[in-house]
Amino acid sequence: MKFMKLGSRPDTFYTAEAVRSVSSEVSSDLIIQVKGSRYLLHKFPLLSKSLRLQRTCSESPETSQQQIIQLPDFPGGIEAFELCAKFCYGITITLSAYNIVAARCAAEYLQMTEDVEKGNLVYKLEVFFNSCILHGWKDSIVTLQSTKAFPLWSEELGITSRCIESIASKVLIHPSKASLSHSHSRRVRDDISCNGAESQRHKQPTTKGWWAEDMAELGIDLYWRTMIAIKSGGKIPSNLVGEALQIYASRWLPNISRKVKANKEAASGSDSDSAGEVTSKHRLLLESIVSLLPSQKGGVSCSFLLKLLKAANILNASSSSKMELARRVALQLEEARVSDLLIPSLSYSSNTLCDVDIVMNILEQFMLQGPPTSPPRSKLGFERRRRSRSAENIDFEFQESRRSSTASHSSKLKVAKIVDGYLQEIARDKNLPLSKFIAIAETIPDFSRLDHDDLYRAIDIYLKAHPDLNKSERKMLCRILDCKKLSVEACMHAAQNEKLPLRVVVQVLFFEQARAATAGGKVTELPSNIKALLASHKIDTSRPPGPLSTTTSIPADDQWSVSGLKSPKSRISTLRMKLAEDDNLDENDMNPDGMGRPSKFKAFCALPTRPKKMFSKLLSINRSTSEKN
Repeated sequence: MKFMKLGSRPDTFYTAEAVRSVSSEVSSDLIIQVKGSRYLLHKFPLLSKSLRLQRTCSESPETSQQQIIQLPDFPGGIEAFELCAKFCYGITITLSAYNIVAARCAAEYLQMTEDVEKGNLVYKLEVFFNSCILHGWKDSIVTLQSTKAFPLWSEELGITSRCIESIASKVLIHPSKASLSHSHSRRVRDDISCNGAESQRHKQPTTKGWWAEDMAELGIDLYWRTMIAIKSGGKIPSNLVGEALQIYASRWLPNISRKVKANKEAASGSDSDSAGEVTSKHRLLLESIVSLLPSQKGGVSCSFLLKLLKAANILNASSSSKMELARRVALQLEEARVSDLLIPSLSYSSNTLCDVDIVMNILEQFMLQGPPTSPPRSKLGFERRRRSRSAENIDFEFQESRRSSTASHSSKLKVAKIVDGYLQEIARDKNLPLSKFIAIAETIPDFSRLDHDDLYRAIDIYLKAHPDLNKSERKMLCRILDCKKLSVEACMHAAQNEKLPLRVVVQVLFFEQARAATAGGKVTELPSNIKALLASHKIDTSRPPGPLSTTTSIPADDQWSVSGLKSPKSRISTLRMKLAEDDNLDENDMNPDGMGRPSKFKAFCALPTRPKKMFSKLLSINRSTSEKN
């Protein structure tokens, strides 16, 4: 870092009985009081360089040999005043980026300008500031940091704006001059000479985000203004801006949930005010970071956006900031992880562990981004006017639209897996209402779920965590499940799941038998009544079942086990017991095909072949298939 020395005389200031004096053969004739400190000085050296002291002395009457002057609002305090006083006496002073702001404000306050004497302190400080401080990267950062102690003076003198312009220009002009990564950016200054030429001795692969870590030391108000200046230049890619914001957030918002919780627990009396002040400070910081997020998709990771959303919930940030974060998360939701979506709920109106409403809002916005189902009106009109267009052009445009639709469809497939994993996590919450669980599950269109294994697992966890659900609620929950999309393993588990409604168990047994009958490519002739029932559900028995999904990690308690499956006899007896117990079925509860549910159960029970042999055959087929594999 650069520094400047002024004056040549040795330091002769000393302290005696809490009074600062200067060694001199001439007795002092001026007493200056600065924020509780007294200085015994001389008029001639001070008044010859300070216009303010001249006017003050001329306006105040001399009551004794020593004239007293009060300077209660002196900027920079006693340190800055002593620098100016020593300059007047010709005593050597050292100026650097750490004290130039205080010295410049003090010199301006004392009016030590060229109107009083040529080569005065204000002039020398301006020369040093413009020629040295603004030319150095670290000097500009340190000087900008020190302006927060004198915000009004720094703004009026243009120190803050000039430092920001200097920092922004260095980032924009030399974004790749750094020879080390941003984690070692403080060593970059040693590898760059004064004229910007890179040192060949320590040359290493460049990193364009070298400036981010040094800038992270700034307060949020100065950081915000500097980032606005950098972004307005239009030369820094959005991903580098996002990386800088992530570094800044990790510097100032680490473990925000623990801090706020500790503040709430320790809040009492005056401590409550200080805790609230800390929370307000963090809230302002978070909202400022949100306002700086790059507008381009992918400028920041989805994980970082969701962490900001968690912090926004904890800090009770403005609804506009939350909605903006939710909108941005929806744009790249396919990159999210289930753990990132578990946003803690701090609302007094809801006693759930996680904020499912904000996730619901994200999902709704994500689903609105799909490709249009029909071409825009302008395009339709254009097609009507240009009916002579060649078939090749039509085919090309069709293929292009197919590609864009496929990309959107792919993202929806990924999001479906994420949502099913999210449902498995929140299903353990005993306070989660059934309506919210179903609403989140139904935001995903049917075509986005290639299989329903993960969804079935979530339903199974919810049923275990909510044993008090009545029969109608369990039926309502299982309506979101498509038994045709369950794998063999899921079907075998569901067929013996005592918590599922009887209708689901019966459907699962139908589909399991149909798949077993067609295993190995040998199609067995099925009874006509089962064929009709499968056809009514649009079951294609020629297609093999999909594999069991393994996209989410499941605790041991929620994993499925098929090693201890009941025998066919036990399975049939269990089914018959359930049928017998289900005497209170609503006769008016009709399916869309017009067949009442009891009629379907009777059709199932009236199989033309004996159930024992059929299920024995089913298991033997399964056994032979597994042996072949």
